[in-house]
Amino acid sequence: MPRMAPEVFEEFLKQPHVGVIATLRKDGMPYTVPVWWLWKDGEIWFTGTYSRVWCKQLLHDGRASLCIEAGAPVTGHVEFDGVCEAFERPAFDIWPISRELAEKYVGRGDPANAEAVDKFFANMQTEPRLLFRLTPQVTRAIDMRVYRGKRADREFQESQRSAAP
Repeated sequence: MPRMAPEVFEEFLKQPHVGVIATLRKDGMPYTVPVWWLWKDGEIWFTGTYSRVWCKQLLHDGRASLCIEAGAPVTGHVEFDGVCEAFERPAFDIWPISRELAEKYVGRGDPANAEAVDKFFANMQTEPRLLFRLTPQVTRAIDMRVYRGKRADREFQESQRSAAP
């Protein structure tokens, strides 16, 4: 489980930090790209268009990792490894979750941004979009404000201090 207190973990995941998703190319090489994401009920949601490389890759092979790193208000990072499942229209209404993503990143919790959210969301609805849900199989989380390193890290840091003139 994470080296981040549960309440810090939940607060970290509410913040509009950009994440980097790693998907797999057909030859197995990783492909990374920054994405907006939404933590909801223990799962991560992404929206993209059918023409995006990472979306095509997830449709071919759903294995993925998401890394989220931030400096403030909590200096730390959270990583998820798992398998993504695609959700497509018309079988699934992608718009409520897509709207939540727009509110998180464009709105940023500020009612003054409501018009910008509405415009951004209206544009999203003109694109050939789908949703992906990443169900975490492995979670790593570190609150760097309290992290003191693995023993090997601490020993290396101490040896560097001892060797300094």
